[in-house]
Amino acid sequence: MTTIPRIIILLSSGASFAASAAESFPPLLAGDTSGLGKNIQRTMRLLSTSTPEHRNTVRILFYGQSITEQKWSQIVADDLRARFPNADLVIENRALGGFASQLLVKTAETDLYPFQPDLLIFHVYGSHDKYEDIIRRTRERTTAEILQQNDHVTKPEAFTEETDPAKLLPPNGKHWDAFMNHRHLPEVAKKYGTEFCDQRALWKGYLKANSLEPKTLLRDGVHLNAHGEFLMAECVKAYLRYDPKLGPSPAEQWVKDYEVGKDGRLEFEGSRVDVIPKPGEKIGVKIDGHKPSEIPALYGFSRAKPKPGGKWPPVAPIQSASPLVLEDWTMDVTKAGDKLFEFTVRGSKTGLDGSGRSDQRFVSNSRRIVIEPDAWNVDFALGVLAGVKPVPEKFTVAWSVVPYFADEVNGRTLTVASGLPNTKHILELTGAATVRVYTPPLKTTGAR
Repeated sequence: MTTIPRIIILLSSGASFAASAAESFPPLLAGDTSGLGKNIQRTMRLLSTSTPEHRNTVRILFYGQSITEQKWSQIVADDLRARFPNADLVIENRALGGFASQLLVKTAETDLYPFQPDLLIFHVYGSHDKYEDIIRRTRERTTAEILQQNDHVTKPEAFTEETDPAKLLPPNGKHWDAFMNHRHLPEVAKKYGTEFCDQRALWKGYLKANSLEPKTLLRDGVHLNAHGEFLMAECVKAYLRYDPKLGPSPAEQWVKDYEVGKDGRLEFEGSRVDVIPKPGEKIGVKIDGHKPSEIPALYGFSRAKPKPGGKWPPVAPIQSASPLVLEDWTMDVTKAGDKLFEFTVRGSKTGLDGSGRSDQRFVSNSRRIVIEPDAWNVDFALGVLAGVKPVPEKFTVAWSVVPYFADEVNGRTLTVASGLPNTKHILELTGAATVRVYTPPLKTTGAR
């Protein structure tokens, strides 16, 4: 199938928005909302049933491009905190303006899957196949519920676009927006059981009801002004509702609690384990006969950031071919030609670990660092997005090894393993505890 990017470069320059300004905008009349939120009811149950005595921890990640970076996501986060003051909310926005799906699929390795959200709120432009790769890998490597947004309205032509999926054949460049919003994205949502936030339909209804043109809600051709940020927040908030009549969402079957006695063991299948100790218990942990710190799969990398530069990684993903240790890494990069770079990598514990070129596969001496040629994205990340022009002759890139494990639990709930192969394992504890097991609904295909 031909891959056609929609909008590749979307940069956010930031927009001021006073919360009180929302009062001056016409309200969103969403119509019948009785079915909204069906596939995110585990998240909403955890929020709604939190009490001062039993505070549920809920992890929410906003991920996407510059549209997701805008103020509307903070409006939604503030609304959740206000509505559910008894929940322990961990909310992050790791969006990267300008990174379409064909780039975001690479940074998701450090930004999305390791975060292990309970709820992912997701929107991105770009290649349709890479978009689906992100959703599929989220299902393979996390138990996250997904609120999958389609596109807001930016042009009057959207009101007359074809909406019949049967008439929207695979993309040929003539009807890309209609294909994505009315065929491909709904098909992805159905295939992977996400909650499809049809904000495009809500947006059209709002514009018509208030006799507004699309540009009224935009500060440029795509990005939202204060009115648009208000509306996008309202569209998303319409789905963030708990309704027991909807029944349990599929994710309720992906996360299970088990009681394990002192010196007990648990056979389980999954990729993540939390241990909730009994009062006063100090608990040692082994998985498959090893301390979690001895399991290579429980180590990962942070996002690689350039200096000079910004948050956009010029190299992603960085991989490994041998067990990692907890340390910091630096890469000294020298420009060697047009879009060609030479580099040397060094670990704070490993030491000098080899040199390479951006047009060749690199495996460091320790095999702890592996970089493929297609991982390089210097000119776009530094020059276009970070505004470092011209790209310097020399710069550095830094990242760290991140632990996703705990060998011991002492008095508070801890994730003792995150990132295990989603297969059968044996957990051994030296004390009594409740064990929470997370089992992603899909098995990893091996494709990354």
